[in-house]
Amino acid sequence: MLDRDGPIPVYKQIADVIRGRITSGDITPGEAMPSETELESEYGIARTTARRVARELREQGLVYTVQGEGTFVGEPDVPRAPRKTPLYQQIANEIAERIRKGEFRPNRPIPSEKMLMKQYNVAKVTVRNSVAFLRDQGWVFTVSHRGTYVSQPEEWPETAEADIGDGHGETG
Repeated sequence: MLDRDGPIPVYKQIADVIRGRITSGDITPGEAMPSETELESEYGIARTTARRVARELREQGLVYTVQGEGTFVGEPDVPRAPRKTPLYQQIANEIAERIRKGEFRPNRPIPSEKMLMKQYNVAKVTVRNSVAFLRDQGWVFTVSHRGTYVSQPEEWPETAEADIGDGHGETG
């Protein structure tokens, strides 16, 4: 239980909890520590406080950060544990699936950044990475100061249908 009124700053208290999880082996070298979003949600803290937790653990030499990927236990030369699909890509894949199913129609907007941030409980940068990923694949296009819209089906990735079949279709 955090002592929000005591003399020890909240970020130091949370860093102590994470340090305990590291020393007990609950989080092992190469594994990601909880993300800023997870810390915010679990401890009811602000993003800046979550960042201070990571900085505190970095200063103690317990973790290192890889821009855009997360903060990991151990030294930078420790091999990182295989990660599941990055969160921004999971969100992009879910939106692409909704486009494929017709929930989001061509030339109509996808939900706004704010709506996606709220829906997925993620930071703006995560939503922007998701939209950039969708744009790079051809699912969507962005109109400056207007929003992001679903592309015409002929612009969608050719592998979209192949992905559904998992590539095990018959060849003739």
